[in-house]
Amino acid sequence: MHLLDYSIIIIYFLISIAIGIYYSKRASKGTSEFFLSGRNLPWWLAGTSMVATTFAADTPLAVTELVAQHGIAGNWLWWNFVFGGVLTIFFFAKLWRRAGVMTDVEFIELRYSGKPAAFLRGFRALYLGLFLNCIIMGWVNVAMMSILEGIFGISHSQVILYIAACMVLVAAYSAMSGLWGVAATDVFQFVFAMVGTIVLAILLLNLPQVGGIAGLQQKLPKDFFNFFPSVESNLEGFKNLQGLATSFSLSVTGFLAYIGIQWWASWYPGAEPGGGGYVAQRMMAAKDERHSVLATLWFTVAHYCLRPWPWILTGLATLVLYPQLSLADKKLGYVFAMRDYLPTGLLGMLVAAFFAAYMSTIATHLNWGTSYVVNDFYRRFVKKDAEEKEYVRVSRITTILLMLVSVVLTIFIQTISGAWMFIIEAGAGLGLVLILRWYWWRVNAWSEIAAMLTPFFAYGYIKFLTDVTFPNSLFFIVGVTTVVWLVVTFLTKPTDENVLKEFYTRIRPGGMWKPIAKILPNVKTDFNFGKQMLQWLAGVVLVYSSLFGMGKFLLGEMVLGLALLLVAVVCGGLLWRMMRE
Repeated sequence: MHLLDYSIIIIYFLISIAIGIYYSKRASKGTSEFFLSGRNLPWWLAGTSMVATTFAADTPLAVTELVAQHGIAGNWLWWNFVFGGVLTIFFFAKLWRRAGVMTDVEFIELRYSGKPAAFLRGFRALYLGLFLNCIIMGWVNVAMMSILEGIFGISHSQVILYIAACMVLVAAYSAMSGLWGVAATDVFQFVFAMVGTIVLAILLLNLPQVGGIAGLQQKLPKDFFNFFPSVESNLEGFKNLQGLATSFSLSVTGFLAYIGIQWWASWYPGAEPGGGGYVAQRMMAAKDERHSVLATLWFTVAHYCLRPWPWILTGLATLVLYPQLSLADKKLGYVFAMRDYLPTGLLGMLVAAFFAAYMSTIATHLNWGTSYVVNDFYRRFVKKDAEEKEYVRVSRITTILLMLVSVVLTIFIQTISGAWMFIIEAGAGLGLVLILRWYWWRVNAWSEIAAMLTPFFAYGYIKFLTDVTFPNSLFFIVGVTTVVWLVVTFLTKPTDENVLKEFYTRIRPGGMWKPIAKILPNVKTDFNFGKQMLQWLAGVVLVYSSLFGMGKFLLGEMVLGLALLLVAVVCGGLLWRMMRE
C-alpha cells in the first residue's frame, strides 16, 4: 500500500460520509422517512440498493470457498434462490407495497389476530432484529477482517479495532441519514465495488501463471467448469492442488436439495420466500406497486446475472496461483491475489471497493434491524404514543447498540459459508408458511410460530444424533417442520374473521380465500394465477439463461453462450409485453 492507495480509500470514505450528512435532515422528519424514505424510492434506486446490500465483503470470499470445494457448480448454494426471487417479483412485490406497513414483522398483526400474533410480532422483532441480524453482520465483519489481515499483515486484535472503527463510521451515517442515505450510498458503493472486482478478474486472468481462460482450463480439471454437478468427479492429474482432491464434488442429492427444497422452504436474508427483510423494506419504500415490481426485477437480474462471474473467475484463478493453501484457507486466495498482483492505485481501489461492499451491507442491516426493534417492539410494546422525534431518536440510539452487539458476535464466528448454512438450516421449513399466509386464509399465527421453532429442534437432532450433513439435512428438517406446522394449523383456531376481512379488503390477494371472498363479494382481486405463473416461468428462464449464457461466453463456448443470451432476450421481451398488459 502506497500514498496513492491510501488517498483513494480516504476519498471514498469522505464521499460516503458526505452522502450521509446530505440526507440527515430528511431522515429526521419521522420514522417513515427514516425507515422507508417516505415511500418514494424510484425502482432503480430501490433495486440497486437491494443488490448492493447482498454484495458484501463476505460474498466474493465465500464464492471462492465454494468454487474450491465444488467447482462452479458449488454456487447452486445460492443460485437456487432464483426460483424464489422471481416468485417474489410476480406474486408478492405489489402486495408488499399494497400492505402499507413499515416492516414485514408489522405485517404479522395485519394478517393474524390475538395474543399469538402479538407474541409472534414481538419475538420476531427481537429474534430477527437482534439475534440473526447481528450474526449476519458478524460474518460480514469476519470477511472484512480476513481482507484487512491479508493485505496489511496486521494482527487479529488490531484488525478487530479497525473493524470496530469502521462500524462506528457506518453506524454514524446510517443513524444520521436513514434509508435515504443508505440507498444513495448503496448506489455509489455498488458501482465502485463492481468495477473493482471486474478489474481484479481481468488482471488475474492475464497473468502468465494463469494464462487466461484457456490456461485455467488446462490447469484445472474439467469438472471445475461444470455448471451442474456430475455424478462422478474426474480428479486425475489434480493431486498438486492441496486439499481439493478429497472434497471436490457436489452430490446429485445435494443439488436436488437446492433446487427442489431450499428456495421455497428456507428463510435466508435477501432471499426470503415471499419476500421479506430488507427486500420487503425496499419494496414497501418504492413509489408505487409498479416501482415495487420493477425494483425487485432489477434486483434479481443484477444479483444473479451481473455480479457472479468476476468472483468465480477470480476464485478459479486463485486455485492456480495459491495451490498450497488448505481447503479451509482457500477463500483467502482472493485477498492474497489483491495483495500480490495489483499495482499501486488499483490496490487502493480494490480495498476501497471492499469497504464499499462491506459498508453498504452493514448500513442496510443496521437500518433494517433497527426498524424491527423500534417499530415492532419499542413502539408496539413499550411506548405506543410517543412523538415521531422520539422514535427517530430511539432509532439512532438502537443503530449504535446493534453495531456494538455485532462487533462482539464477530469474535465467535469462524467460517463464512458455515454461517450461511446455519442460517439456511435454522429457517428450513418456514418458507412455505411465509408464502401461503398471503394466499391461504387458514394459515394463522400458530402456524408461523410452529414453523419458526421446529427447525431448531430438527437441526439439533441432525447435528448431534446423526451424520447427515448439509444440504441433505434439508430433506429431514423441512419434512418434519412442514408436518408440524400443518398439524398445528388445523388444531388451532383460525385468525379472527374481522382481521381476515380487513386483510382481504386491503391486499386483495386471491388464491384460497373462498370463505372470506363470499362475505366480501364487492372486493375484486387482480390475482391471475395462469398469467403470473407464466411470468414466473419466463423470469426464471430469463435469469438462468443470462447467467449461464454469460458464463459460457466468458469460458469460450461462444455459440452456446450467445444462444442462451438470445433465449434471455426473448424471455425479457415476453415479460415486458405481459407486464404492460
